[in-house]
Amino acid sequence: MSNRPERLEPGSELQTDLGILQVSSARPHNKRHLVTFAGIDDRSKAEALRGLVLRAAPIMDPDELWVHELIGARVVDQSGTDRGSVASVVANPAGDLLELTDGVLVPLRFLVRSVPSERIEVEVPDGLFETT
Repeated sequence: MSNRPERLEPGSELQTDLGILQVSSARPHNKRHLVTFAGIDDRSKAEALRGLVLRAAPIMDPDELWVHELIGARVVDQSGTDRGSVASVVANPAGDLLELTDGVLVPLRFLVRSVPSERIEVEVPDGLFETT
């Protein structure tokens, strides 16, 4: 799944464990995409690709946050207190959450600055890190 439609433009290349596949065409279908690859010209060849993981080269965009650059980074609040490191990023309909190693959840919208894979600075409301 990708939020970058340019990954499926004709001519795009996707890496797989079987080699590179080149996109011939793609169109949305039921919250997914139907994709045709160059050289995959019959149903049996297409069926052989079922379940194959598709990967693409990173898109360099300085305004994007990448999950692999958040995991392990230290979270520091507005007072300069180190709150621990990010264990995972939890998808949430209201907005993604940083899950710290101690289980605390920090909404990603509180992020104000980051150094990829090292440090995440957040401005959080009072009480977010208090335990009861």
